[in-house]
Amino acid sequence: MPRALRVLIALLVTTAAATVVVEILNYSYAPEHGFGLAVRTGWALLRTLGWLLLIRQVRRSRAAARPLGLILAVTTIFAVGRLVVPREGVPPRPGVIGFAVLVVLCVTVVALLYRHPAAREHLVRHPNRLVLTREGLSMREAAPRRAPVAGWLLTARLAAFTYSPLMLVPCLIAFGELRDRPQWLLAVVFWLFAGIAVSYAVLLCTIFLMRGKAGARRALGWLTFFVLLWDLPLCYFLLGTDGLIRDGAPLLAAALLTWYALYRAAAVADIPAEVRT
Repeated sequence: MPRALRVLIALLVTTAAATVVVEILNYSYAPEHGFGLAVRTGWALLRTLGWLLLIRQVRRSRAAARPLGLILAVTTIFAVGRLVVPREGVPPRPGVIGFAVLVVLCVTVVALLYRHPAAREHLVRHPNRLVLTREGLSMREAAPRRAPVAGWLLTARLAAFTYSPLMLVPCLIAFGELRDRPQWLLAVVFWLFAGIAVSYAVLLCTIFLMRGKAGARRALGWLTFFVLLWDLPLCYFLLGTDGLIRDGAPLLAAALLTWYALYRAAAVADIPAEVRT
């Protein structure tokens, strides 16, 4: 393994550990430890598993490591950043310093994944799949048929898969607010089912997207628009401006990344015509 990749793995381990430390600091210095803070902190801590998965992908030289690293870096910054600033007062200095260090680590990870020559040359392998050959069934590496667009399409797919959890986190927080506003019970229940349904809709869209089916890119783009149209107003009406910023901003960032990845995939010169339409 190249030295740059060993440095990258060490950096990923440091980033995963820094995520946990910063979350603990934010929770410790928070003026109040309500249900909403507990849910947001728990969701942010779950991202540590994502960093561990990324380490595994890098060790196995997977091509999916690059888009996965980009998604983790962007969403981690938003997930942790929304907990640094309290509802009232000035953010605690240890939390701000920890968040700044985490931002530097995430930016460095993305720079190494996308800019370093060793990463571009090493992270090229694809998952093994069951392949039928003359000798029978065997597990072999199966590269995608449309390699030039696989990177951006995979980025769009991974970003879109974050919609459901990013919708369910504020939905769970809203359940804790129903004690004071029980009239919103029906809306929160629909919010819950919508968050679950979005995961299946994204799965269906991305299956056709990766296969280059006509209209799949447009369908995912419109699905992203309707997710924002549904989730952002609910964040505002049920959780207030604070909830809109803390829970709506990460979803908006994921949506913008999805749209950008779809745009870049369509802009590739040798992309098939049916995917560009």
